[in-house]
Amino acid sequence: MNTSTRVDSHQHFWRLDRGDYGWLTPSLAPIYRDYLPEHLAPQLAQAGVGSTILVQAAATVEETRFMLELARENPFIAGVVGWVDFESGDVVETMASLAANPGLVGLRPMIQDIPDTEWMLEEQLAPAFEAMIDHGLVFDALVLPRHLPALLELAARYPDLAMVLDHGAKPPIAIGDLAPWKEAITELARSSPMVCKLSGLVTEAGSADAAVLSASVEHLLESFGPARIMWGSDWPVCELVCSYGEWRSVTDTLLAKLRTTEREQIFSGTARATYGI
Repeated sequence: MNTSTRVDSHQHFWRLDRGDYGWLTPSLAPIYRDYLPEHLAPQLAQAGVGSTILVQAAATVEETRFMLELARENPFIAGVVGWVDFESGDVVETMASLAANPGLVGLRPMIQDIPDTEWMLEEQLAPAFEAMIDHGLVFDALVLPRHLPALLELAARYPDLAMVLDHGAKPPIAIGDLAPWKEAITELARSSPMVCKLSGLVTEAGSADAAVLSASVEHLLESFGPARIMWGSDWPVCELVCSYGEWRSVTDTLLAKLRTTEREQIFSGTARATYGI
């Protein structure tokens, strides 16, 4: 395929002096530094990736505006998935203000960090989800396996909301017991039109070995099919385990059995259709 059409559906930038990345501490030494467009651009060229979706890494509207400015300055950023406070009384107005920028393609509350497993189903969040539909924004679901039943209910509640499952819901690869995750993924894929990102798995596994990752990847492929899967690097978080290029190479190994058209769907078509880029 034309490498310029390849899309990385999930990458981050951050600048430490912004001070709003609460999760990013010196304990994460390999990635505790600035990551900006000039650091990624050479790796995109080497990996044959032409454009990206830039995803929030801080629970602040200020970071979303920072990302939108980066997108304005760097044409390879095809869209931004930002953050708003879904519980705020002015969430609808905030969302409208952000959505006035055509670079905003989606929003992502950091659900994995919220103690209440069913937070997403609270009635007070309805205005936020309805505003997302009104503005044509994609809901990126940053969830863990325990959230999947609630996510399925949310999908049924808002059938007009485009939804993406980040990182395959973070399967417990390192622990080894994938059965409950597999069952929940099968049901979610069968009972909703949700799309899934093939990303973040090396971090959950603590390994970039294709043999270690294959069971999870094969189950996602079997459940969603190539037309509902999009590739993402999760860079620079992936650098806790491997480089951008290494994950790109491992993905080629994991998808080697697929037809060329199916691989093109995963590396480009699904992301373009989902985010409208």
